[in-house]
Amino acid sequence: MTRKARDLVTASRVKGAVVYNATGDCIGRIQDLSIDKISGQVQHALVAFGGMLGLSNRFHTVPWSLLHYDVAMNGYIVPLDRTEIEATPVYKHHDLPAFGAHVGGPAPAHA
Repeated sequence: MTRKARDLVTASRVKGAVVYNATGDCIGRIQDLSIDKISGQVQHALVAFGGMLGLSNRFHTVPWSLLHYDVAMNGYIVPLDRTEIEATPVYKHHDLPAFGAHVGGPAPAHA
């Protein structure tokens, strides 16, 4: 399978990417991704809102299928406004294992 480099991105480059709504307002940053181990498909972007310098302990999950990368904006566009996203369940750092994160202590040797 041959793909152009510009069609691919590492997860480390996605982390911290800005998320905009359809009108171009910054609504948060991607804190992490939740990836299905079996299919390898990204299921959710964990989007952090508020906090100093965009750092937050509060996350909302956005289905990856809703995000579209916009080259001109150098960020991801989601067809939801901040109010719609804030109406979804809020997760804290300690909730992240439900989305595949390892919280506390050293990371396991395997995924």
